[in-house]
Amino acid sequence: MSVDAIKDLREQTSCGIMECKRALAEAGGDMAKAKELLRQRGLELALKKSDRVAKEGRVEAYIHNGNKIGVIVEVNCETDFVGKNDDFIKFSKDLAMHIAAMAPKYIKKDDVPADMLKAEENPTEFVKVNCLLDQSFVKDASKTVQDLLNELVAKIGENIRVSRFVRFKIGE
Repeated sequence: MSVDAIKDLREQTSCGIMECKRALAEAGGDMAKAKELLRQRGLELALKKSDRVAKEGRVEAYIHNGNKIGVIVEVNCETDFVGKNDDFIKFSKDLAMHIAAMAPKYIKKDDVPADMLKAEENPTEFVKVNCLLDQSFVKDASKTVQDLLNELVAKIGENIRVSRFVRFKIGE
């Protein structure tokens, strides 16, 4: 396993050097397997941290060109230090822009009233369209917003959650 391979994996995943080295070693040098291992570890880490209190964070605002759509979103983390982290700030900004573009109604499936979900002909599709965390990310359709959130949790090492948002559109 070469230094270049470790560097490539780190650039693609934003994971630490040692994690990339371990993943490549475990995958026998296979880049795709190593990426999948890192993704799985990120999911496991996100799940472990999901019960921790996230009372710090930031409120991000986004006004779309033309001033016809605006979004305010609250993203929480565990410490004010992470709230000032460049990756956390970028995620918050991307999230606000995503909400402006995709107009979700809820944060997650559990927020949808049960009777509304039962009334839907295709509840799975309804969730994918209307729940923020289940939507395909507007800048990279191969990932959901939840995938991005899990990657950020794995990279930063703190619980991060989207608490609330509001989207305004002229005439709605």
